[in-house]
Amino acid sequence: MSLLPRSTADAARPYLVGVTRIAIGLLFACHGAASLFGVLGGSKGGGTVEALSWPGWYAAVIQLVGGALVLLGLGTRTAAVVCSGSMAYAYFSVHQENALFPIQNGGVASALYSWAFLLLAATGPGALALDGLLARRSAAVRREPAAA
Repeated sequence: MSLLPRSTADAARPYLVGVTRIAIGLLFACHGAASLFGVLGGSKGGGTVEALSWPGWYAAVIQLVGGALVLLGLGTRTAAVVCSGSMAYAYFSVHQENALFPIQNGGVASALYSWAFLLLAATGPGALALDGLLARRSAAVRREPAAA
């Protein structure tokens, strides 16, 4: 049983996906900004990651750029796949060796981000995405007759 009539829930779905995408992208980009620039509390050590260090610097770049792309809804599916993969890598290479469950090994954020981005890759950006705006503009340009 649903709280909303089916037509209302169906109409709201793209907006709920869009708002969720925006929140996930913003939070993920904040992790990257913290690690790269020492803002918003900085990285775990209180500073920044060393440039070009593996895997920290590359992960932070993926977090900042991928999070920003997902936030804006620009290339969402591709960015979400890359972000999901980076978090799966973080989980299995850093956290999994410490314990079996994320709650035990400190990998809750990595696991949740990985699954959230995988979901966004499958569902798409929802409403309020630049991809949709650009697609509508492109379609409108194609429909306009050429001036003679």
